[in-house]
Amino acid sequence: MNKVKNVLIVNGSPKGNNSISLQTSKYLELYFPEITFEVLNVGAKIKALEKDMSEALEKLKSTDLIIFSYPVYTFIAPYQLHRFIELVKESGVDLNGKFATQISTSKHFYDWTAHRYIEDNALDLGLKYVKGLSADMDDLTTKKGQKEALDFFNHLLYQVENDIYERNTFSYEEPKKVPVVLSEDTQTSDNGDIVILTNCEENDEQLKDMITLFAQKSPRKTRVINVREYPFKGGCLGCFRCATSGKCIYKDNFDEFLRGEIQTAESIVFAFTIKDHSMGASFKLYDDRQFCNGHRTVTMGMPMGYIISGNLSKEENLKVIIEGRANVGGNYLAGVATDEFDPNREIENLAKNIDYALKNSYVPPQNFLGIGGMKIFRDLIWQMQGMMRADHKFYKAHGQYDFPQKKRGRMIAMYLVGAMMSNKKLMAKAGDMVNKGMLMPYQKVLDNAKKKLESK
Repeated sequence: MNKVKNVLIVNGSPKGNNSISLQTSKYLELYFPEITFEVLNVGAKIKALEKDMSEALEKLKSTDLIIFSYPVYTFIAPYQLHRFIELVKESGVDLNGKFATQISTSKHFYDWTAHRYIEDNALDLGLKYVKGLSADMDDLTTKKGQKEALDFFNHLLYQVENDIYERNTFSYEEPKKVPVVLSEDTQTSDNGDIVILTNCEENDEQLKDMITLFAQKSPRKTRVINVREYPFKGGCLGCFRCATSGKCIYKDNFDEFLRGEIQTAESIVFAFTIKDHSMGASFKLYDDRQFCNGHRTVTMGMPMGYIISGNLSKEENLKVIIEGRANVGGNYLAGVATDEFDPNREIENLAKNIDYALKNSYVPPQNFLGIGGMKIFRDLIWQMQGMMRADHKFYKAHGQYDFPQKKRGRMIAMYLVGAMMSNKKLMAKAGDMVNKGMLMPYQKVLDNAKKKLESK
């Protein structure tokens, strides 16, 4: 007996009914006519919902199953859905015991951090959460993708019927914020330009003090930009109008402000208080609107840091996002200073690390979070170069089309090595020569370094 009679699709895409993500739910609706599907276009109507949430809350309370549907924007869900979740939490509505899941579409760039964000917030609301479907943007146009969508929904119904859902492992504790002691020995400098980018609220005295302390300890000149104060006309629409020109469709001049006031700095320090397992909707609005830069890593080489008020040690997903942002962007993550343990020391160390990085042009190599992310972007831009012209030009200029199939010489060499290693007689005679051969390039580096040092 199917327990699900009604499904509410919480559509977080700013495109509303024209959302690619939404088409998966429409496809499911065709195959499950016994279930009533209703779409709540929260992404397209977020401004109206900020004024009146009553109808949306009634629909949330009356449905059997909630499906959050959205495209992945910059590591998480779009700002519009982000803001809707804030409004739902602020309303105090009781959704305890209802089932929920999610359907996203993307090119799988940090889709798992987006899913974890939705999951964590669903569990906060007391929802019985079932793992969602992360689909490629083109999956529904393929037989394989269509099967995966139907398999997902059948499995979802099975989970609901058998009352199977994810256990909430997050133990929320009220943040025990260690007070910041402002410095009497303030460093002053006319040199440098570090932007402290924040969404600090007027009554957030703790975050204000952390920002002030960083400015006091920084050997370089700082300035504060509060994104709450910028007159945004709205969140990113995903319209791709900026793909060729880099110019946003909104007439609020944010693209010029971003490039002229923020990205011209030596370093950027993000300062925020944790809210709903993230930097907050106001920061998400800023992040999404940065898409006027497309997929271009325009700040690579710039050191970045974070000043965070709240229990970051318990926010594993947020920590991944912070590290991933720096790695994908080719930035040195100079530190994450929190107020959980010793904010004065951590903030001072952050200031020192940024100064060191700027003096020594220090940029560490990327790890998996950066390399993996950029390979997804590389392939995406190569395929869509006809539309994403600004991205394509940038990737060509910066050598980011590092396709492995272009390394013909190395491929041929590996065929020769593979042939030799598959010959048992030859390998028996070679003994340890294979390992020594593999070490030869490295030995040459060591020998050259030794000679260089001896000649000094």
